[in-house]
Amino acid sequence: MTRVDVLILGAGAAGLMCAIEAGKRGRSVLVLDHAKRAADKIRISGGGRCNFTNIHASPANFLSQNPRFSVSALKRYTPADFLKLVDSHRIPWHEKTLGQLFCDDSAQDIITMLLAEMEKAGGKLWLETGFTDISKPDDRFVIETSRGRVEATSLVVATGGPSIPKMGATGIGYDIAKRFGLKVVPPRPALVPLTFSDANKALCQKLAGVSVDAIVRFNKTSFREGLLFTHRGLSGPSILQISSYWREGQPISVDLAPGTDVFAALKDAKQAQGRQDIRTAVGHILPRRLAEELATEYGLGGRLADLSDKVLRQTADRLNAWSLLPAGTEGYRTAEVTLGGVDTDDLSSKTMAAINVPGLYFIGEVVDVTGHLGGFNFQWAWASGHAAGASA
Repeated sequence: MTRVDVLILGAGAAGLMCAIEAGKRGRSVLVLDHAKRAADKIRISGGGRCNFTNIHASPANFLSQNPRFSVSALKRYTPADFLKLVDSHRIPWHEKTLGQLFCDDSAQDIITMLLAEMEKAGGKLWLETGFTDISKPDDRFVIETSRGRVEATSLVVATGGPSIPKMGATGIGYDIAKRFGLKVVPPRPALVPLTFSDANKALCQKLAGVSVDAIVRFNKTSFREGLLFTHRGLSGPSILQISSYWREGQPISVDLAPGTDVFAALKDAKQAQGRQDIRTAVGHILPRRLAEELATEYGLGGRLADLSDKVLRQTADRLNAWSLLPAGTEGYRTAEVTLGGVDTDDLSSKTMAAINVPGLYFIGEVVDVTGHLGGFNFQWAWASGHAAGASA
């Protein structure tokens, strides 16, 4: 039997950060994971270069039933704090658009850094280790693992969500929460491509591979970033962002020409070049292939001089406010994160501890806190892991 002060389930971003902080306090720490390698989600993130934080991270970049829950942890461990750690390991990095920070070389640099820090703090790591039962008969947790029984004073659940199941992701953390009486906000895929089943699916298939700058809206929320047509529907940063807000059965609105008043542009073209075909005029506003397919889809044609303002207005609305009804999403298979999770009402925002179960903690993606695309979910992992590590 193995006895430790802190047992952490999950060797991902949040779990490793928690192990580092708990170890620094002199606590004996064991991290357990069923995978062959630690931090596989870090390894594949950012195209293999890990978008490890975002310098603009604030509570406004996170979704939760309690929008204020993330305030404390994010305030006490900031992007600047993590960047200081990265710089101390001389890891080269660069800033991309919208405050996103990436490794120059490889995401493996971040994993190597975290494992080195954990080892320095005295933490131990058991990989390829599963567990079959968790109980708390008295003041200690008892975990039956494939390497034998482990007893711990504190148990930290950092198992993530079910997004990207091919990497072994599961919803086991929710089962643990329910076992100890905590509520779980129903999880669903987030930061995920949208799919279509109507005529728009055929249109997207024809345009697969075409990308355009776009503003995508759902209700009062909007994002202006790249949009990508795929064989199944729409993807790209703007679509992934809005997917976290979108609800089934409701349309999204897409502005394919942000910053351009298409109606005014067509009116100007009608006055200046009335003999020009409307397809040509639209082709000056959108990428040619996209313009051609949309013109065919909506039966656009004829000289501008021969078209009424009503027709020009209808055309403009289709470009500046294209209404689309998604059939669904690509699901957990391609979702970058999971929305929902352990209900924050049952957790301390300062320590991530379960309010009614002494010694039990939940951190990272398993909690009902989900960030926007662009390094925000890693910052939540670092901040929540740090908060729990300072207490567990």
